[in-house]
Amino acid sequence: MDISAQDIELLNRVQKNFPIVSDPFAEIASELGRDKSEMINRLALLEQAGFIARFGGVNNHKKMGASTLAALNVPTEKIDEISTLVNSFREVNHNYLRENAFNLWFVVTAATEGKLQEILSEIQRRSECELLDLPMVKSYHIDLAFQI
Repeated sequence: MDISAQDIELLNRVQKNFPIVSDPFAEIASELGRDKSEMINRLALLEQAGFIARFGGVNNHKKMGASTLAALNVPTEKIDEISTLVNSFREVNHNYLRENAFNLWFVVTAATEGKLQEILSEIQRRSECELLDLPMVKSYHIDLAFQI
């Protein structure tokens, strides 16, 4: 898939200052002089083609509940099985492999610290793997937007 100048303009626009209004895509389409439906379809195509890894808001989890980074020490032959288990929890945002004894890393967000600990305990019990819980001690704001 080729990326056009209009695609670049669109990708640059949606990365920052996303409108908090009832129809944000209509507002962005108007700003860019584009058709809203066509713009949404193009974003979907860009995501399918791998130009967009994730499209969504970034929330301040400390104000919304509790969150932690966790890792499991998973035997190599059980990676697929255990990653499927981890992904089955709606509170898990994502998981990824690392080359380390603790090789399956994931982020868990829950409404309360108690619920968070309950989820971690359940994942550890069901996976039968050693779990490492790494709660955030200090937060840093990283303005992650890439001018294309």
